[in-house]
Amino acid sequence: MFKKILIANRGEIACRVIATAHKMGIQTVAVYSEADKEARHVQLADEAVLIGPAASRESYLVADKIIAAAKATGAQAIHPGYGFLSENAEFSKRCEDEGIAFIGPRHFSIAAMGDKIESKKLAGAAGVNCIPGVNDAIETAEKAVEIAKGIGYPVMIKASAGGGGKGLRVAFNDKEAFEGFTSCRNEARNSFGDDRVFIEKFVEEPRHIEIQVLGDSHGNVVYLNERECSIQRRHQKVIEEAPSPFISEATRKAMGEQAVQLAKAVKYQSAGTVEFVVGKDQSFYFLEMNTRLQVEHPVTEAITGLDLVEMMIRVAAGEKLPIEQKDVQRNGWSIECRINAEDPFRNFLPSTGRLVRFQTPRQTMFQGNTTDLYGVRVDTGVQDGGEIPMFYDSMIAKLIVHGKDRNDAIAKMREALNGFVIRGISSNIPFQAALLAHPRFVSGDFNTGFIAEQYSQGFRAEDVPHDDHDFLAALAAFVRRKSRERAANLSGQLPGYDVKVGQDYAVVELGKAGQNRYVPVHVAEFSGKHGEAHITVNGKTYAIASNSRLNDIRIEGTCNGQPFTAQIERGTLKNPLALQVQHNGTRIEALVMSPRMAELHKLMPYKAPPDLSRFVLSPMPGLLVDVSVQPGQKVQAGERVAVIEAMKMENVLFAAQDGVVKKVVAAKGESLTVDQMIVEFE
Repeated sequence: MFKKILIANRGEIACRVIATAHKMGIQTVAVYSEADKEARHVQLADEAVLIGPAASRESYLVADKIIAAAKATGAQAIHPGYGFLSENAEFSKRCEDEGIAFIGPRHFSIAAMGDKIESKKLAGAAGVNCIPGVNDAIETAEKAVEIAKGIGYPVMIKASAGGGGKGLRVAFNDKEAFEGFTSCRNEARNSFGDDRVFIEKFVEEPRHIEIQVLGDSHGNVVYLNERECSIQRRHQKVIEEAPSPFISEATRKAMGEQAVQLAKAVKYQSAGTVEFVVGKDQSFYFLEMNTRLQVEHPVTEAITGLDLVEMMIRVAAGEKLPIEQKDVQRNGWSIECRINAEDPFRNFLPSTGRLVRFQTPRQTMFQGNTTDLYGVRVDTGVQDGGEIPMFYDSMIAKLIVHGKDRNDAIAKMREALNGFVIRGISSNIPFQAALLAHPRFVSGDFNTGFIAEQYSQGFRAEDVPHDDHDFLAALAAFVRRKSRERAANLSGQLPGYDVKVGQDYAVVELGKAGQNRYVPVHVAEFSGKHGEAHITVNGKTYAIASNSRLNDIRIEGTCNGQPFTAQIERGTLKNPLALQVQHNGTRIEALVMSPRMAELHKLMPYKAPPDLSRFVLSPMPGLLVDVSVQPGQKVQAGERVAVIEAMKMENVLFAAQDGVVKKVVAAKGESLTVDQMIVEFE
């Protein structure tokens, strides 16, 4: 067994590998860029080596620097994590040539599966179901239309080197096939330097289901059940679960056996994933093979009780797999939510900056531990007070739960999301909460088009209906009552001016454009204890009990005997006196006051926000890479004004209306904050 390994990655996956290595008694070496010098993975590792500037192409993607770091520290093996160099056949071979073990598949397996066209031919030869289509590179748009007609619409036009949703179009007729081929080819050339494009049948109402495989250097391969990854936004997975609520036992077995056949055909060693697209009739076709550990591997670890990182390390050290196919378990149900640094209410724009507060839900499952299951686990590479840099991926954490069945797992996940505190940046937690509560998700009736269909107009606060909205008002009144009780107990109050606790309140929910909701609330103690009260709202009574302190963001307790977790903060952007209450993805801002004050509040005139239509503001934190206009220039609506880069994505800002540029406020190369002014019009 290795004594020391280097992790050629960052963030949560680097921390994940370190956890298992330490469990196995193996020392770890972290590598880091200048942007990551304070990062969590650097602090967790036994040693750390600086490998270059913030940009990944100058640090995490430079094989020479990583190999040099391994040699300098005496690391005998390199774990590449996922992303960066994890599926780079040249890097795998380079490690072998340098006498360093690569904790992943052999270079020839990576190469065989890395090319989408060649991998399909190989899969077909291995007896794996492949989607009808033409796997050879297509030369012209006219030829593409002819082929599409032969296959039958709809068809999918894909770049051979594509990935992450780039270089992919769906065509339903000749015109779309012609245009789709041209744009797909251009995108592929620009993104990957490889303009080969092929066409295949588009499976309608498709599900994205993948099989986890594990192989060793002794010719043994097993499959570890499947993962359901159909909840995707723009081809990026959002929620993953294991097992799938859709496929039958017979389909699971057939898919698993075909995945094993393919792995054996390429002499696969290590953990890998064979991805399939599954039609509504349970017909399934090979998509691609990911020759690395997957982001969503924890859900498989939960239901099988296997540490996949440990398996990878043992296989790389030449050990045999400790299990056969008959030993593979499938216990309970596991769900993973990807917690991303993005603002769902601003069309999921990246959100970078300092994590002012970062508190994960209480964990009972941990990385590298496969005995304490049926609970909550958080995989993350960040910590309270840490910085979310603009240079890397937007995922900041993975929230994993394991339940006895699917409904139990959904309930656990909803409660865990309630207890996940993230402040200083925006996160997609409200969106995750809305998905988990959606009737079609709960029933398991969804496919890869689910998010695009259900949220075609984007995601809005109204898309998160609360099961019991009055509970939020009751919670606000409960917290206000606790603070009044505390104030009443302070000594030395002047006679006649002492604080009266009171029982009748009005909760004023602050709405858009002054459209507030006024809710009368009655609060009465029910046991004589502080932190317990009967609260009546709209004829319903909520018996709330909580020992949480007034300055806690996360409040835990019981309501009518049922446990709950919510988040409450004092002071909001709209009103520093308001309470912000957050539960099950719904957030309200509320003032809690006496009934008389509420009457007077209704008479207050609404102050409209200032008109900002003359300004182009930055919708996110990021780097201003280009300003396309100059003072005095006439600009038409829809014309390009500026480009902001954040988290590996370029975002182009356009003029909302015609106008003349008065001044350019921000300079090219400047780091911008949210709503920072870039251009002002006359």
